Amino acid sequence: MDLKEIASIIGAKINSDNFVVTGMNTLKNATKTEISFVSNSKYIKDIQSSNAGAIIINNSIKEHVPSGCVALVVDAPYWQMAILSKYFAPSIEDDSLPHAEIGEGSKVSQKAEVAKGAVIGKNCTIMAHVYVGAKSKIGDNTILYPNVTVYRDCSIGNDCIIHANTTIGSDGFGFATSKTGEHKKIYQNGNVIIEDDVEIGSSTTIDRAVFGSTVIKKGVRIDNLVQVGHNSEVGEYSVLVAQSGISGSTKLGRNVVMGGQSAVAGHLEIAPFSTFAARSGITKSIKQSGLTFSGFPLMEHRIWLKLQAKIAKLIE
Repeated sequence: MDLKEIASIIGAKINSDNFVVTGMNTLKNATKTEISFVSNSKYIKDIQSSNAGAIIINNSIKEHVPSGCVALVVDAPYWQMAILSKYFAPSIEDDSLPHAEIGEGSKVSQKAEVAKGAVIGKNCTIMAHVYVGAKSKIGDNTILYPNVTVYRDCSIGNDCIIHANTTIGSDGFGFATSKTGEHKKIYQNGNVIIEDDVEIGSSTTIDRAVFGSTVIKKGVRIDNLVQVGHNSEVGEYSVLVAQSGISGSTKLGRNVVMGGQSAVAGHLEIAPFSTFAARSGITKSIKQSGLTFSGFPLMEHRIWLKLQAKIAKLIE
């Protein structure tokens, strides 16, 4: 879209040369032909180093926008970003794409549906009522059990197993809220990348990213009924047990173990080889590797055990 057309849609005035905007992205990842946004003053530090061609921003921090980048000044940047995200959302299915490619030795049930532009590797098993969306890629030797749904643009690696009713690439839970309490959908225009040798249980959901990718790295094991939020990253060989949940934009290091019904808040970083007992509630980043935690509020497991012993004595 032309920058001037974007400015008209979101109600911003510009005094600069027009150029074609190819997409939306984060401040850190945006290129000269992409547009980004800032809705919180804590991200001011990222503005100066951003390569974005234009930034949606409010009047109070517009002076931080560097020369060569266009400031699109609006009252509510997050709301206007949500409005604009719809215009960059790709088609759910695209009839102009080529027919799907099915690799040698792969078995695709007649009751499955593989959309145009999708690619399925060699020796895969795609069972009944599976849906593989447009431009998605499935690696070699991968099994998709009945009713697995893979949304458009997602990528699943080699030697993966995904069990029944799991959904890969559904929209992340993202919306802007106005001052009067109305909600505006933020279109999730990224994807999900699942690397090699990953097994995912049944009825699990892995949300696609707003921009960029939600990433499940090599060797991860995910149980049934697990939620992975948009733009999250699950490190190599991590284990997520049933009913655990990861909020958006959280990064788990290698070999993190999350017990049943444990949960991580958004925008956190979890050190490698961290272990969380069942029902742990993680609200802050974990910086030291190799520790085991329990409870809510979260504490080291050995301290939690002592606390439970003292509480038990109080009621004897």
